[in-house]
Amino acid sequence: MAKKPFQNPADLAKQASKLGELKVRFLFLIGALIVYRCGTYIPVPGVDPKALAEYFAQQSGGLLATFNLFSGGALSRFGIFALGIVPYISSSIIMQMASRIVPSLEQLRKEGESGRRQIVKYTRYGTVALASFQSIAAASWLQGQPGLVVMSGPAFLITACITLVTGTVFLMWLGEQITERGIGNGISMIILAGIVAGLPGAIAGTAELVRTGEMSSITAILMLLGGIAAIIFVVYMERAQRRITVNYARRQQGRKMMQAQSTHLPFKINMSGVIPPIFASSILMFPATIAQFFGQAAEPTAVQRALQTVGANLGPGQPIYVLLYAALIIFFCFFYTALQYNSKETADQLKKGGAFLPGIRPGAHTAEYIDRVLTRLTFWGALYIAGVCLLPEMVRMFYPSMPFSFGGTSLLILVVVTMDFMSQMQAHAMSHQYEGMMQKANLRDYGKGGKNKGGQAR
Repeated sequence: MAKKPFQNPADLAKQASKLGELKVRFLFLIGALIVYRCGTYIPVPGVDPKALAEYFAQQSGGLLATFNLFSGGALSRFGIFALGIVPYISSSIIMQMASRIVPSLEQLRKEGESGRRQIVKYTRYGTVALASFQSIAAASWLQGQPGLVVMSGPAFLITACITLVTGTVFLMWLGEQITERGIGNGISMIILAGIVAGLPGAIAGTAELVRTGEMSSITAILMLLGGIAAIIFVVYMERAQRRITVNYARRQQGRKMMQAQSTHLPFKINMSGVIPPIFASSILMFPATIAQFFGQAAEPTAVQRALQTVGANLGPGQPIYVLLYAALIIFFCFFYTALQYNSKETADQLKKGGAFLPGIRPGAHTAEYIDRVLTRLTFWGALYIAGVCLLPEMVRMFYPSMPFSFGGTSLLILVVVTMDFMSQMQAHAMSHQYEGMMQKANLRDYGKGGKNKGGQAR
């Protein structure tokens, strides 16, 4: 009777560690998000939490409510994570644009991993600079509101600025750790956690409005059905692909003659994911927030009145806000797709690999064809993203008393990040199953002087 080949205890331990890696990554993600949520409840020293909660209750549906949604409720408590991850996102936008315009940064981008690390370092410096500016603005605005700060003065400003900047830097670091040691993109998961944390309160608030008669039950049911339909539509569009057929000619590889093969290049309708609405929201929030912070006064000057006008027109549900939001989303869809995908490099790789598109000449003609396909896909993808993100804004224009600020951007982030998270979970699980199958079949030792099925040396 043939004996089973002996398995090294080190290989068994490695296999067990592989199987437990997904669990460790998932637990790390959960722990990191718990730390983030705990930080949103730690207030900055010197703030009156009760007075601040009453103030934000009066600002429901405005710009502060939208900003508070992205910070996971930390702004309404003026917690240490009140600025959220928005400064890091804004800094990333600036650096990605600069890497296409500034020659020295463009050269760094082409240098591979070392250049990428240098750009990441500049992005972190930019995050600190933007967080410092926003923290000064936020602390000055809060101190200018009567009754919100217990002891106003330079000490509060310095303490609040240091606390808020430190909180943003910590969130930036936490997001990078989630990307490296957890599952999914860390920044997206932090934003997702903040949005999900606001859902129970929004649902409870809507139910309370229905109970008190301020909202009809039919309106609430229509909102629920509309949300479900929007989720189904987003999932359908995110899974939609345009596949370009790629043929490989019969060729010789080493001593083997490879037969002609056919495969495809998959292109999603939404090539840029949730980045365009996040970028657009960040850019619109920045001037509107500054205008609202510095435009508040009992007897406003001409400049402060102008800032108040800017802040009012850039608030959610306003026509100018809707138009700018749509334009920025469409722009960033094209910009980010061009940033992430180079049709010329793809055409060169296909040509070097002996591949060609049916009816298209290799090289420049292939690059032009791929670029045309990407342009058309990006156009429809941009319209799809803009439509999903602007639909709640259009509703808010005609229904200003909308009970919560959960909009299309939040819905898109919720669905897309969840789908990406599930895909990465499945990829990790499949890789561990493949490792286990390779170990059981003893294929790793094949051709290396190992043993065959009967235990005899080959």
